[in-house]
Amino acid sequence: MKPDLDSCLVIGISSRALFDLEEANRVFEEQGVEAYREYQREHEDEILGKGTAFHLVEALLRLNRFDPQKRLVEVIIMSRNSPDTGLRIFRSVEHYGLDVTRSAFSGGNSLAPYLSAYSVDLFLSKFEQDVQAALDSGFAAAMCYPPPEDFNPDTDQIRMAFDADAVVFSEESERIFREQGLTAFEEHERQNAREPLESGPFAKLLRTLSFLQSEVKAEKPPVRLAIVTARNSPAHERVIRTLRAWDVNVDEAFFLGGLPKDQVLRAYRAHIFFDDQHGHVALASRGVPAGMVPYRSNSPLRVVESGKEKK
Repeated sequence: MKPDLDSCLVIGISSRALFDLEEANRVFEEQGVEAYREYQREHEDEILGKGTAFHLVEALLRLNRFDPQKRLVEVIIMSRNSPDTGLRIFRSVEHYGLDVTRSAFSGGNSLAPYLSAYSVDLFLSKFEQDVQAALDSGFAAAMCYPPPEDFNPDTDQIRMAFDADAVVFSEESERIFREQGLTAFEEHERQNAREPLESGPFAKLLRTLSFLQSEVKAEKPPVRLAIVTARNSPAHERVIRTLRAWDVNVDEAFFLGGLPKDQVLRAYRAHIFFDDQHGHVALASRGVPAGMVPYRSNSPLRVVESGKEKK
């Protein structure tokens, strides 16, 4: 039967997001391509440690056991490595028993042009340029921060957490907050509480994950989703009504009103958390795997951020 990547959740992941390749990457940055190639060959039989998104990938692949006739999740290793230096990566894949058979090794070129060819729903990398190019091309993408040292993942459920504005939802409300302040933001959300928010870069992914929730028949749902946002009342209503309009089932929602997000995420035991602000991602990454969702290159929020940085 011909494989159909359009009918399953497809994760494109760089080798550095999946495994700990930081020592090899230092060789590349300090000594260049040839030294890196030689280093990888010399260490070819050494198994790589687990990277930021390893536990997420491992958990998502376990969903395939629920339907022997149909793969629900496909993982593609997408790397700027050459095929030659990629041998060590697949030795590590085999060692950990990951059901990953597809890959793209671009030999130093951008990976963004290949995302459509593999029907990627989510792209994870530690290389900011590739993440930016993926987002600018319309794909959900995040730059993984270093993994926490003491993370203990839930083995029964996949727990994913998302910030709201500029991640799941559009930048509309975030722009009002940044440009006009909290009072204007709350008034805007109160007036538009029954008007669904526009989709953000991770909206399609959230819909796909919600669909997976309904597809998998199990006594304990294997996928659990959460919104973790700085919003509070009265701005919470629009979030709830938007998710309802999208027919998306979110298991938990935390409206923090500006409180730090890290303790909630630790308690939730998120396999990964996505946010658009460095401060939130950096703090969260001390306790759970986390990824930064940059603004698109043409986003007005980039101008707002730049102006704030100059003050």
